[in-house]
Amino acid sequence: MTPVTTVSGRAYPWGAKNIDTDVIIPAHWLKTITRTGLGCGAFETVRAQPGNIFDDPRYAGAPILIAGDNFGCGSSREHAAWALADMGITAVIAPSFSDIFSGNAFKNGIVPVVLPQEAIDRLLEVAQDQTVTVDLETMTVTTPFQDRFTFELDAFRRQCLMEGLDEVGLTLARDTQISNFEEAVASNRPWMTVESGYAGIGIEGDRRT
Repeated sequence: MTPVTTVSGRAYPWGAKNIDTDVIIPAHWLKTITRTGLGCGAFETVRAQPGNIFDDPRYAGAPILIAGDNFGCGSSREHAAWALADMGITAVIAPSFSDIFSGNAFKNGIVPVVLPQEAIDRLLEVAQDQTVTVDLETMTVTTPFQDRFTFELDAFRRQCLMEGLDEVGLTLARDTQISNFEEAVASNRPWMTVESGYAGIGIEGDRRT
């Protein structure tokens, strides 16, 4: 996972409320088992409408999405986060998120920023023709007009995002401790190791008998 400390650039000033995961990525895209290519299907029904914001050249490649309340509700599909990431979105700013979507976003390197509606309204205005910056170091969202909005984020999630660590990365970061523990077990409790034969219970029969 790529580390995220600052996300800066144009932002999609959408602001739509109660956007569920079926709007983010329709169900017929869920047959894939890879995380790539889903950006083409992101917001498919919205993009079918003439003049939609996601096909507006002013926001092409925008790394930030400004949305409305209850973003990511509905199905728990992780493909929604995959689709956003694949289309280049690294931060979503909204008044609230579905808990499951927020967790999926975090696991895929997307920063879910919660701000009050007043801040969202201001950002929607500024984003029409200016950039927005999300800074995890200072925990702020700023604009060229000196707007400065602070947000909160779980300390563990913030650390993982800034260091680019997902579950696999967290495990690998503790490789030395895991290896030391396994060596200690092999030394102090040899009957628990695969080599002892007892770890094969259920494969070749219960060797304790």
